Amino acid sequence: MSRFGSMRFYNVLFSYFFLVFIHTNLNAQTAWTWTELDTMILEISNNAVTEGTVGGETYVYSFGGIDSTKIWSGITKRSFRYHVATDSWEEIAPLPATLDNIAAAASTVKDKIYIIGGYNVAMGGSEISSDEVIIYDPESDSYLPNGAAIPVPIDDQVQCVWRDSLIYVITGWSNTTNVPNVQIYDPELDNWSVGTAVPNTNEWKVFGGSGQIIGDTIYYFGGAHSGWNFPATNRFRKGVIDPDDPTQISWTLEEEAPNSGYRQACLVYGESIYWVGGSSTSYNYNGIAYNGSGGVEPLTQIMRYDAQNEIWYAGEGAPYSVMDLRGIAQIGPTSWIVCGGMKEGQEVSRRTFRLDFDPVIGGITDQNDLPFYVTDRQIISSNQFDKIELFDLHGKLVEEVDPTTARIASRDNGLFILKVTLGAQTTHQKIVLD
Repeated sequence: MSRFGSMRFYNVLFSYFFLVFIHTNLNAQTAWTWTELDTMILEISNNAVTEGTVGGETYVYSFGGIDSTKIWSGITKRSFRYHVATDSWEEIAPLPATLDNIAAAASTVKDKIYIIGGYNVAMGGSEISSDEVIIYDPESDSYLPNGAAIPVPIDDQVQCVWRDSLIYVITGWSNTTNVPNVQIYDPELDNWSVGTAVPNTNEWKVFGGSGQIIGDTIYYFGGAHSGWNFPATNRFRKGVIDPDDPTQISWTLEEEAPNSGYRQACLVYGESIYWVGGSSTSYNYNGIAYNGSGGVEPLTQIMRYDAQNEIWYAGEGAPYSVMDLRGIAQIGPTSWIVCGGMKEGQEVSRRTFRLDFDPVIGGITDQNDLPFYVTDRQIISSNQFDKIELFDLHGKLVEEVDPTTARIASRDNGLFILKVTLGAQTTHQKIVLD
């Protein structure tokens, strides 16, 4: 059954205080600052977005998507990169995909970019999900030979990276239906393994959902499930990865979010996950609702989930609204970029925004429940910690430090986040290694 041809019905679901403890930020100040940057070369939406580095400088990459026509022939392979230092966009070589591609996802692992899945729409409206893994090297500005094909072709999937080593492709749409598959790609070995599938129900199987990994835990939210009108959902799910066997995942349904979400950008800061923009109603690639209600409007909010305390915070208002997002690029410890997507009136956009987060206003400060300091890579504390982890500013695990020696072995320099655990207590602190 095509997502284009079905009749759809949509109900917005709300979670009240007896379902989830929602905190609303009453501070008149905003934790997020949006700055409009150089516009993209053309209007593009549902484009795969991630970050990369070239000669130590940060770039943002956009692959594929759909242009301002919003019809099948507007789906494209065209790709672009944004140079953060010069605030400028340029076009790079198009995706070497078999077909024009929309709704893929891009992940950066060990300085390479992996563009996975997506779909193509034929003139008659039929859809073909992709099984391609396209590999791009930012340093050489070139595409490498394709990676191993995806066992189950996929698009509009949840995609996230574990420990800068494995890419998890979770649920999504495959040609005719949502699937429960969890497919795990190992870029180093160029192979796929089968992860513990999500339960085979509409609470779990979605397209257009989004999520992230914190530590060894996957969190993914929203999306549209199969059924009459492909309704968007406010269901929130958690999967704990077994670090000794990363294919083994323990899945649980968590408390529902304050509202539904579809095609949102998702990012992590500390122990909190944020969902940017998107919509509360599901829609086809042209921005028209599956439920027959007409054009869908984007949300002007950023939702937050505190994973450590398991608390949802109601969405903070945003000065701009944007939906149809397939990724966000992190360019600094508290800075991200969103580009393209659809704005009001389902208009495909060229806009580029830098989102800067103020942790103090956002209610997230460096905790000091377990005080320590670092000198010459030695962690000094009166406590004997149970666990010590060093993360980079993307939230990727760099090193598991031996608690008995409390000495950081990594010779990498720069700004990092050190996480220490003692019993039920956890502290995060930014440190500089030089």
